[in-house]
Amino acid sequence: MVKKKAAKTAAEADDGGSKLRFRSPAEFFAENKNIAGFDNPGKSLYTTIRELVENGLDAAESVPVLPVIDVVIDELSVSEFNKMVGIDDRERLDETLYKDVETGKERKRREAKEKREAKKRKNQPPDNHQEAKKQKTNPPEESDANMKVKAESQTQPESSMDGTQDLPSQMSSQPAELPSQLPPSEQPSQPSQPSQLSSATQKGSRGDVSTLSVFVSDNGIGMAHDDVPDMLGRVLAGTKYCVKQSRGKFGLGSKMALIWSKMSTSLPVDIRTAKAGCEITHCVLDIDISKNIPNVIVHEKLPNENNWRGTEVKVTIQGSWTTYRAKILQYMRQMAVITPYAQFNFKFNTPRAEKSFEVSFSRRSDQMPPEPEEVKHHPASLNQLLLKQLVSNLPGKTPLVRFLTRELSNIDKPLAERLIKELGETFSLTMPISELGLNEIRMLDKLLKEARFGKPNGECLSPAGEYNLRLGIMKELRPDLVATHAESADAFEGHPFIVEAGVSLGGDNVRNGLSIYRFANRIPLLFEQGNDIVTRTAQDIPWGQYKISANTDRIGVFCSIVSTKIPFKGTGKEYIGDDSPTIKQSVRKAIQSCCVQLKTKLARRAELKSRQDRSRNLKRYIPDVANAIMKFFESVKTPTVSAEYVRQMQTGVLTKEVLEKKLSQHVETSDRQNVVELGSIFGYVHEQAEFVHLAPRAETDMYSKPILLQVMPAGEGATQPPQVGIQFLESLRVIPEEPEIERVAAEDEKGTSA
Repeated sequence: MVKKKAAKTAAEADDGGSKLRFRSPAEFFAENKNIAGFDNPGKSLYTTIRELVENGLDAAESVPVLPVIDVVIDELSVSEFNKMVGIDDRERLDETLYKDVETGKERKRREAKEKREAKKRKNQPPDNHQEAKKQKTNPPEESDANMKVKAESQTQPESSMDGTQDLPSQMSSQPAELPSQLPPSEQPSQPSQPSQLSSATQKGSRGDVSTLSVFVSDNGIGMAHDDVPDMLGRVLAGTKYCVKQSRGKFGLGSKMALIWSKMSTSLPVDIRTAKAGCEITHCVLDIDISKNIPNVIVHEKLPNENNWRGTEVKVTIQGSWTTYRAKILQYMRQMAVITPYAQFNFKFNTPRAEKSFEVSFSRRSDQMPPEPEEVKHHPASLNQLLLKQLVSNLPGKTPLVRFLTRELSNIDKPLAERLIKELGETFSLTMPISELGLNEIRMLDKLLKEARFGKPNGECLSPAGEYNLRLGIMKELRPDLVATHAESADAFEGHPFIVEAGVSLGGDNVRNGLSIYRFANRIPLLFEQGNDIVTRTAQDIPWGQYKISANTDRIGVFCSIVSTKIPFKGTGKEYIGDDSPTIKQSVRKAIQSCCVQLKTKLARRAELKSRQDRSRNLKRYIPDVANAIMKFFESVKTPTVSAEYVRQMQTGVLTKEVLEKKLSQHVETSDRQNVVELGSIFGYVHEQAEFVHLAPRAETDMYSKPILLQVMPAGEGATQPPQVGIQFLESLRVIPEEPEIERVAAEDEKGTSA
């Protein structure tokens, strides 16, 4: 029997029992969506927003125009979603089929757990028990919404740019309550009816999954009418397949958002786009997964009366807002750091009004980096396959010397002649590339890898720039000190790269220790931080040598790497491995250069502080010093050098008050110099303080410098109004001395009146 079965199986195989099948790129990525960052509903929502935002930035920078990116997320209720897809609302017939319904067994486990927790709290010390009791009891005057926001704010992380500060919190749905009409003895055997949420929410192990409408608009260059279906409905179709710095290169991002929409809601994507001076293109399309072609539903032109230019994309997907809320806002805030010349407006709408919010990341700079340039392949970045492709793209009659000089970078004609001569007699300058066989390609590839070439030119890259990086850090973190540095261009595997770094000390909501922020081609990297080259390099920096404590100081390390090819590790493009000595050395040098700047500033600040302390101590002893000098002059019987001072003291010209005034003026002069030096080093926070001119109250009160008026707004929920503090240094006040005639006349008038 076994032999017959084996023979039958072999026969089936010979007859074609196993068929050869092919899959389209769209079908492959739909089944392996984690490759593109669509691991789960929460990550899918984050990646969708990220890809659409970055497409908008690329479109605006290609004009070039200062980017304005609007992101609106609408959480749809059950009725809204059903109405959108044409499904009638209906009640559940069998509640026990649904996961969000608490069964009798689940209710028993929950009650047993609550009893154990209550018993544990009861056995706690009295102080902890009283504190827990106070926290459990809500004051009657506070609303439930305020209590929810307050409870959520206590659990927020201390990271500076997590995007969760000063925003209403998204709360998870609470366990459903059982009907109070049933007696306790009958409730365990019946499944509980959950409270109906206003949004289409499903309770799962990865948070609440809801239906969300994601809308992203930009003021970029727009898309051509005929290119829209392929640009957004065909996987691996794009305009970035070249040697050029770009945020995206695979042609996956927006298409994967459409694929995820098809997998989760089966709704198409809605696009409105227009180029300058052209009509508006309105396109509604889906994607045919098996054929990897767009399925166009609507493709029309609309009048563009306002001469609008840009792109609007709206896609409806399922996502977990509660689990990835912090990551999304953290991404938006870090994007505002690396692109301070862009305006980001973010809005979240939900049927629960207390959960809706809106936040804007304002533009801080109007200086945009130059647009990156497309370059030719460097000889060190080639391989045999790429060489074959380059040769096949040219006419067969093209001479070999022309191919080397025009299709590759860093090769001039004399060098090309030397290379061809090194290849042997079978090669010549006029040899057409059509005669390059497989062995000739192998020989050319081997020589290009072994020969010495100059480094690729870094002028084709477009880093953020030290100016923009510093502005972004100051705008979002408001640090006490910040230093930035940009390394010169270097090369890795034939691709140029530039490393920019910034190190900050202090700031708003920055935790103690190292807080590392990574950027690749001006994109924030939020995942796999521990394996990244920046993290491991920053942890190896000897911070103590720069008068910085890695444990107690609040340190922010910012590192941006731009290149024509970022050596990402893994499939999600989330981190850069530390196996590149060249990149690691550049990152280390950039961070250390920032630390050297901070060390100098810290040393000067300590020196100025010691000067101020010395000045303060001197002022304390001015009366004693003046009194001692007066007594010394009084004790001199036969003055020689001090004869003039003794005479002035005897005639009443030199008094104790005059000595105190002279000593104070000397100390104040030193004070004034320190103030000017401090201001030149550390500057002022212009968002919280401004210079105003106060008119003198009298002619005797004159001010040689404007007074620093600092407005300190009250916090949210505070009962006190904003406070205004005036910082006025006595050394900046100048009281002009009265002329001698006016002083005598004034004394005569006082004597007459007396």
